[in-house]
Amino acid sequence: MVIEDIFKALGDPTRLRIARLLGAMELAVGELAQVLGQSQPRVSRHVGILCDVGLAERRREGSWVFLRQSESDSAVIAAVQDLLALAETSEPAFAALCEADRRKLAAIREAREAAAETYFARHAGEWDELRALHSADADVETRLAEALSDAPLGHLLDIGTGTGRMAELFAPHAERIVALDKNLEMLRVARAKLQHLPASSIELVQGDFSDLPFADASFDTVILHQVLHFAPDPAPALAEAARVLRGGGRIAIVDFASHDHEELRTRHQHVRLGFSDRQMAELFKAAGFIPAAPTALEGGSLVVKIWTAKRRGAAPSSKSPALEIAK
Repeated sequence: MVIEDIFKALGDPTRLRIARLLGAMELAVGELAQVLGQSQPRVSRHVGILCDVGLAERRREGSWVFLRQSESDSAVIAAVQDLLALAETSEPAFAALCEADRRKLAAIREAREAAAETYFARHAGEWDELRALHSADADVETRLAEALSDAPLGHLLDIGTGTGRMAELFAPHAERIVALDKNLEMLRVARAKLQHLPASSIELVQGDFSDLPFADASFDTVILHQVLHFAPDPAPALAEAARVLRGGGRIAIVDFASHDHEELRTRHQHVRLGFSDRQMAELFKAAGFIPAAPTALEGGSLVVKIWTAKRRGAAPSSKSPALEIAK
């Protein structure tokens, strides 16, 4: 970042408003245009200037382009947000604009939540049918938290985030969470669920578990919660999880033990009918993990298993506190 370029980029009322909005949450270009009351091409030009100097970042999600505050220089970004907050206290006109923007932002949040509720209503019967076959979600979450409670979570990757529940559950205990899903509609549901979290602590990314869009050794913890049974071949997914984990990093897989509920293939698109402990141990070994003893929850006709393992290599350093989730 060049400080002269940053001040030039901020030398426009619209770009000041955009910078302030992105400090609150990630927004699609169309949502940003709606808040600002300007055309999308005009807003895109302003966004381009902020991106060019490193104050904002674009991310494509299908046909949508989302914008978030840049993470390339957190100290500078924090200083810019402090300056904008100070401007609100001393400049009544700017404060009025920001307050009006926040009211429109609230409407965006409500629209996202309404869309998520519609999606849930459409699929509630299917999910209730599946839940009836296994242990209560709360019990699974408690046991998963226990399985990960022996070390800090650090930077956590939630692969196949779905509705964002795992990201929501572990957000208070991780330094940062990236929630990834291949399905665009599910990502929008997750975005509605997670939009109350600070924009700097959560990122939603579209991607496939067999080809993760992240650099090697980017995370300390990886979770795959009820995801692996959708994989025709789970080996590439575990190899990718190992690649993006730092040495000593941990993986937790929540899925079904081997079962014979063939109807799940057609009703819920399950590709694999669960996994045996032996299968999972072999998958872990091939991907470079050292497995721990699995946990079984036998509260239904489908047994839920929690398999955990550690990536071979030196343990990562982390400033996060050890995980303690209230039961």
